[in-house]
Amino acid sequence: MINFFAEDRPFPLIGKKIATAQRVKMLINKEYKKAGNLSFIFCSDDYLLDVNRKYLNHDYLTDIITFDYSEGDKISGDMYISVDRVAENAHNYGFSLETELLRVILHGVLHLCGYDDKTENQQKIMREKEDSYLFVDG
Repeated sequence: MINFFAEDRPFPLIGKKIATAQRVKMLINKEYKKAGNLSFIFCSDDYLLDVNRKYLNHDYLTDIITFDYSEGDKISGDMYISVDRVAENAHNYGFSLETELLRVILHGVLHLCGYDDKTENQQKIMREKEDSYLFVDG
C-alpha cells in the first residue's frame, strides 16, 4: 500500500497521487521487488531537521530521510520529504518542483530496493537509476 501524508506542508502533487503511486510501483516491479507499506510524508525543512536530529543524530538539512522496514523482497518504509529543500533544489538545478519531487520519491524507493549513495560510484549508479525511472513512460 502506498500512502501520501502532509505534516506541515500541503501535498505538493495535487491530482498526481495515482500517477506517482504507479511510477513507484513500476520501479519496484522493474527492480524485482514487491511493494509493502510505503508512506511518503511531506514536510518543511524545520520538521525534517527535527526528525534528522531526533532519530539520526544529524544536525543538517536534507531533502529526504528514508526509514527502511523491508523484509526480503518486500519493501516497506517511511520516507520524510522536505518540500522546502526539494523546491530549492529544483530551482538550483533548473527542474520543475514536480520533476524534482518525483526524483526524490524515486530516490527513497531506490534506497529501499538496496541502492546506496555514500560513494561517488554509488551516487553515479543512483542518479542513472533515478533518471531511468524518472524519464520513462510507464
